[in-house]
Amino acid sequence: MTTTIAAKDVMSLRQKTGLGMMDCKKALQENSGDLEAAESWLREKRKGKMDTRTERTTGEGRIGIAVDGTKAVIVEIQTETDFTAKTDAFVEATDAIALLALTQDAGEVSTNDAMTKYIDDLRITTGENVNFARGVRLDGGSFGSYVHHDGKRACLIQVEGDAPAGGLKGACQHIVFHDPLGIDSDDVPAEKIETIRASALQEAKDTGKNDEIAGKMADGKVRKYLEENTLVAQKYVLDETMTVSEAINGVKVLNFVRYTLGA
Repeated sequence: MTTTIAAKDVMSLRQKTGLGMMDCKKALQENSGDLEAAESWLREKRKGKMDTRTERTTGEGRIGIAVDGTKAVIVEIQTETDFTAKTDAFVEATDAIALLALTQDAGEVSTNDAMTKYIDDLRITTGENVNFARGVRLDGGSFGSYVHHDGKRACLIQVEGDAPAGGLKGACQHIVFHDPLGIDSDDVPAEKIETIRASALQEAKDTGKNDEIAGKMADGKVRKYLEENTLVAQKYVLDETMTVSEAINGVKVLNFVRYTLGA
């Protein structure tokens, strides 16, 4: 005997899964009109189909950030097309996954069942390969964040002490566009500093400068390199009359994480 399926049940299932009316009607018929069973049946059926497409290249996607007091997380979710990455469903799923990651311990984020469900749902409804690319959870201090309007670049900054919220967001914007090598000189390998200094020293000597002058010129070259490549010493992107350190009232920067989609 064929089960009579109410149109409202088909619509309800369609809203939950994002799948076509005929697929939803068939699922309900296969499960005697049971909405919950039909939803599970559809997800398993479509998931099996999508699992065969996981080798497809995922060159698009979105970065999401979530902050809750002294906890913060940044994640990257990838998919096949920019069209899908810009949909409300993809943006909402990315943000939801970031929120779920807040419950994990500090460090690299690992996907759990709840996160995987969001990924599977996106695969099912979009027909594209979707995957969790990476994520980091930070703990302690205060946070600022910035996600570029296209969702493809983002930054999370962690500081110790009070800093103006606008200053921290601005610092994140600065990091996104200037990509500093590290927070300060301590983050630059000693070998790199020595290479720059030795090269500048030799260059000065080759032009006839004595050891004292050559040494001062080499020190100046190192200082300029650090000013141009370390966060706190760089000229602030939103106001080049000050450094980034001055823009955040000199608070101590503990960490920053900069993501560029696929990089």
